[in-house]
Amino acid sequence: LGGWSRLVFEADKMSAVGENPAGAVALKSMKDQVLFSFKRTHEMFAANHGSRLSDIDEAKKLRMSMKLRDEYWVVKDLPPPQPVATNKSDKAKPPVPILEGEDKTAKEHLQKTAIARVHEGDDKTKAGIPGGSGGMQLAVYKPQGSSQALTVRGGKGLNMPRPQWHAPWKLMRVISGHLGWVRCVAFEPDNQWFVTGAGDRTLKLWDLASGELKITLTGHISPVRGVVVSDRHPYMFSVGEDKLVKCWDLECNKVIRHYHGHLSGVYCCSLHPTLDVLCTGGRDSSVRVWDIRTKNQIFCLSGHKDTVASLLTQGVDPQIISGSHDSTVKLWDLAAGKAYATLTHHKKGVRALALHPNKYLFASGSADNLKQWKCPEGVFMKNVDQTPYRAVVNCMAVNHDDVMVAGYDNGSIRFMDWKTGYNFHTEQTRVQPGSLEAEAGIFDCCFDKTGTRLITCEADKTIKVWKEDENATPETHPIEWKAVAPGTEKRW
Repeated sequence: LGGWSRLVFEADKMSAVGENPAGAVALKSMKDQVLFSFKRTHEMFAANHGSRLSDIDEAKKLRMSMKLRDEYWVVKDLPPPQPVATNKSDKAKPPVPILEGEDKTAKEHLQKTAIARVHEGDDKTKAGIPGGSGGMQLAVYKPQGSSQALTVRGGKGLNMPRPQWHAPWKLMRVISGHLGWVRCVAFEPDNQWFVTGAGDRTLKLWDLASGELKITLTGHISPVRGVVVSDRHPYMFSVGEDKLVKCWDLECNKVIRHYHGHLSGVYCCSLHPTLDVLCTGGRDSSVRVWDIRTKNQIFCLSGHKDTVASLLTQGVDPQIISGSHDSTVKLWDLAAGKAYATLTHHKKGVRALALHPNKYLFASGSADNLKQWKCPEGVFMKNVDQTPYRAVVNCMAVNHDDVMVAGYDNGSIRFMDWKTGYNFHTEQTRVQPGSLEAEAGIFDCCFDKTGTRLITCEADKTIKVWKEDENATPETHPIEWKAVAPGTEKRW
């Protein structure tokens, strides 16, 4: 109302004042003209407010003609299909290229022969009979002015590999001792014990063979989110939500070094296999590279826009791989201290990464799908799930037998064949007595050095040990696998 009052006031000031000479047309005031315009506008548009514009036939025809011309001009004027040739002598004749300026009847004969061969190849493919070269044949159309109007291109059909048979896994042991969520796990090089970190701010070392507690280490003042044991030194590194990165001497079970620099909680860590370098990532959206001996920060790798939730290191490029809640995976050049590739295929935060122990490949896990990549460029290989599993993946692991495991926040553990992505077994974890059903969540998982034992860290404050079912055979647990039709697999 205040704006309207000002408008009327200005209109009164600008109105024509005074008497007009004889015969002159009297001018209306600005106020009257504005009100008249408002009234006409209301009468014209108020009745159709919010309604959809009606389609115009001429515009639809014009749009369709432009689409046909721009997108389908290559196949717009293809000759009609001809009956399939039944004479064997016609099948053996290769198409003769017709140059420009030659007889038109010869060119039409070439087109008829090519189309007949294409239809014959389709019939053979449907009947399960391989074509002339062992696969289906395609007709390739070339516009006028080229050497051939229609040629035949042969090629093998898509060969889908069959999954390798793996024995299903079963629960072997349940270990309890932590007073909070168990968030991380790591094995020592000799495969005799493993260490876990939990929300009770402690690190516990367990004997792998018996499951007995060896020692409890305290020092963090917030939940422990990551732990890793060195293969080259008697050191263990732990990170937590208290911004602390600690180096533990396993000979005296004490903290000997602190690495200061993170601005918020640290969620993941990884040791370089050949260099004395530790990589950590956390809520400050950065990956920090530390010299484990001098405690100096070598690089602060910035580029992520959200929490860095997972890290991988290897001896060859990319030496550092990071996954973030900003739904990207970055491949880092350790020598230059910057990212040389950013993978943006995921639609949700990347919480899990897994490196294949034998192949030059790695996998990433997100709520939308599990994806496989090829090093060093980060070339996208495939989606593991053709129909995405509707749960948030928290961890992934791969062993030497091509068994890939993914743990989810709803308590499910999925065992898959790495080569084909076939989900041969799914386990639903059970919470320990006294816990809520909602506490059935998997936070971390890890294979031992032999790949025959799987450790899972869960939200019911337990640690579970899994092993293969030794009584399972291909007859008792057959592969129920169906090949994906060509062209239906997704690239995102």
